[in-house]
Amino acid sequence: MTTMLSSADGIPALFEDLWTAVTGRDEYRAAALVVGALESGTDPETVLLDLIAPVQAKVGAEWAANRLTVAQEHAASAITERVIGALAHHPATRVPPRRGRITVACVDQEWHVLPARILSEVLSLRGWRVDFLGAQVPAPHLIAHLHSTGADVVALSSSIPTRLPAAHAAITGCQAIGVPVLAGGAAFGPDGRYARQFGADAWAPDARAAARRLADGIPAPDLAAGRQQIDDLPHLADQEYSVVVRSQRQLVKEVLTRLDDLLPAMADYTSQQRERTAEDIAHIVEFLTAGLYTDDDDLFTTFIAWTADILTARRVPAASLRPVLGVLAAELKDFPRAHRMLEAARRTLDGAPAQVTP
Repeated sequence: MTTMLSSADGIPALFEDLWTAVTGRDEYRAAALVVGALESGTDPETVLLDLIAPVQAKVGAEWAANRLTVAQEHAASAITERVIGALAHHPATRVPPRRGRITVACVDQEWHVLPARILSEVLSLRGWRVDFLGAQVPAPHLIAHLHSTGADVVALSSSIPTRLPAAHAAITGCQAIGVPVLAGGAAFGPDGRYARQFGADAWAPDARAAARRLADGIPAPDLAAGRQQIDDLPHLADQEYSVVVRSQRQLVKEVLTRLDDLLPAMADYTSQQRERTAEDIAHIVEFLTAGLYTDDDDLFTTFIAWTADILTARRVPAASLRPVLGVLAAELKDFPRAHRMLEAARRTLDGAPAQVTP
């Protein structure tokens, strides 16, 4: 006789087992644990949101703390995705569609697909007919899909703030053909501020909230109103965002050149270390452009604080970010908003240690 697992006792008992299987690259054990939970009577949505999703969140946290390598994180995430597939094809999760049609997609250049995948499965469990388009869907292809399928609503997912301009374009494009947009994912801010800034029809912080919001109904946009992206973001008229975007490659090159003088330790860097440094600088410039797009200093300073923590976990002095910001501030001294954000980021680093203790 099988034991019924409740969300209160069965899930915590399974968490460590699933974590061990996922990080130990034991796909069959991971799938068996999930299937076993279903067959013991645990609600499929509970398995998704209270077991699989927290395990995946821990994978990300352990990578950030330098306790998992990039390869280990990728391997674990791949197993998580296949485990979700096993759950999706189990008889316990087959729910006949009785609601409307929803398209779920990640915005262009967004590769973090698991939040959208989990949302798709939750909506299917709640009786929606779901078209899951996966990672990085360019806006023209998304809109063509909507034309051909007649979706009632689009759920757009984005995890990385540098994808916000693409998210804005997708929101505007979907609404232009009369399809309302529900935005979700970490990129839109913990309070959904960027979803509101871009005029999304709704926002939800997680899959359960998204399902409730969709069940309440989201009215179609008013096509007669008409709207251009500049109407949402009047600060873009100063062209700072456009100019910095076009200058990204040159900015990265200039910072690297100047760092040779400002950080003597770079003289001993290997080619691989220099390549990694260039990637880090490119990310800083990308987040600066996202801050300019939204005109939100917090977007950029939050990223700088996160980067400082990552560097510290990898035994690299967070203070090494200061000269990077200084060079960028000098290069962009004629751009008031960019300069303001860079100065705010430099103040964020005031408490960063000058060196890492061995």
